[in-house]
Amino acid sequence: MATHLAPRPFRVAIIGSGPAGVYAADILTKSQEVSGGDVHVSIDLFESQPAPYGLIRYGVAPDHPRIKGIMNALHKVLDRGDIRFFGNVTYGRDVTLSELRSFYDAIIFATGATKDAVLDIPGIELDGSYGGADFVSWYDGHPDVSREWPLTAKEIAVIGNGNVALDVARVLSKHADDLLTTEIPDNVYAGLLASPVTDVHVFGRRGPAQVKFTPLELRELSHSRDVDIVLYEEDFDFDEASDAAIKSNNQIKIMVNTLTNWLVEQDERDSKTPASRRLHLHFLHTPVEIVGTEGKVSGIRFERNELDGTGNVRGTGEFIDYPVQAVYRAVGYFGSELPEVGFDARRGIIPNDGGRVVDANGTQVPGLYATGWIKRGPVGLIGHTKGDALETIGCLLEDRSGLPVPERPGESEIVNLLESRGVEYTTWEGWSRLDAHEKDLGASFIPASGLDIVRERVKVVDRDEMVKISRT
Repeated sequence: MATHLAPRPFRVAIIGSGPAGVYAADILTKSQEVSGGDVHVSIDLFESQPAPYGLIRYGVAPDHPRIKGIMNALHKVLDRGDIRFFGNVTYGRDVTLSELRSFYDAIIFATGATKDAVLDIPGIELDGSYGGADFVSWYDGHPDVSREWPLTAKEIAVIGNGNVALDVARVLSKHADDLLTTEIPDNVYAGLLASPVTDVHVFGRRGPAQVKFTPLELRELSHSRDVDIVLYEEDFDFDEASDAAIKSNNQIKIMVNTLTNWLVEQDERDSKTPASRRLHLHFLHTPVEIVGTEGKVSGIRFERNELDGTGNVRGTGEFIDYPVQAVYRAVGYFGSELPEVGFDARRGIIPNDGGRVVDANGTQVPGLYATGWIKRGPVGLIGHTKGDALETIGCLLEDRSGLPVPERPGESEIVNLLESRGVEYTTWEGWSRLDAHEKDLGASFIPASGLDIVRERVKVVDRDEMVKISRT
């Protein structure tokens, strides 16, 4: 009697366990060709950090209201058991591209964008000038950044008009005790508690109708206790393009109405007892220089702008100086180059055609794919990565029959390699242990006298401790 062997699984490695990587894995497992056909897919998800979730764990403010919902959705995907998780594994160091090629039919890069985009103005190198992405990594307890952050400034400038700029400004201006209900690490709480900040200024280059943040993030600003929002009437300029945008885009209409209402209510609020901290929103300001004294930030200079009728701006030749002791640039994220993979240094992405990685000549590199911000750049909301993943997986499945066959496709090969090199990789079961440990830390938290605080978790920051807990 003839013996029929089951077909070999189609093996895929995904580099990065943030939303882009998890969405790609989920869409691949649920695709009609896989779920309704005869294709058996085996997916391994690799993450350089000991814990999963990427941007959701290390790139979103801890008090963001949607963070729990997104993390729960990612958890459900990874908790099904049909996707293997390998944490604390760095691509290019612990495992190379050629090795992955020998184990997998296809490799998807979903490494995101974690660096600050460049802001090339004089004084950017001064002591007290910081990248917003670096600050986000600190307050989110990223294991690869310092535990300390120099929070010594009373007056701070935040450059940018996107959601990250608002997150940075909100965390800087918020009272530390009001963040205790979140998962912030103990060192972050201690640093924010000692901050002497009184004024945080957020500067945008264009007008109120051209901001890049969203209504939810804007409204969150008004929820901070003992923080007044300060607006300036001269910044409220609307041209023909602004009026058209307000009429045609409900989101823009909501934000402009919110800002305008705050401006109108400001006079009434000013008659009441002022808050101990203020968050200023400025529009129509282009940064031209960070001013320094003895190597330290002492101010920032802007040129006033005016709208040109198209929604864009032009300089007026009027310059304004603001006394600040720290400047945070939050003008966007930028991708990082990966070993053995092409990189577009201008856009900060892996060159690709619809998710298919291409070489310098634009020719497809068989078996290599990209999704998320490393594919299209750091634009759009987290949910937009689903569309990216759908396109990339569609290309992968189209190419499947023509992809190179791996030399060693067995599922144990990658485990044997990592263990032979002494790589202390973490697993999904290990993350469950770390997750439970962090929740236990929150449950056992003893608040200071007079504080009625319930903490869901306290995030573990130290990498070695994370690995130890995960692998115990």
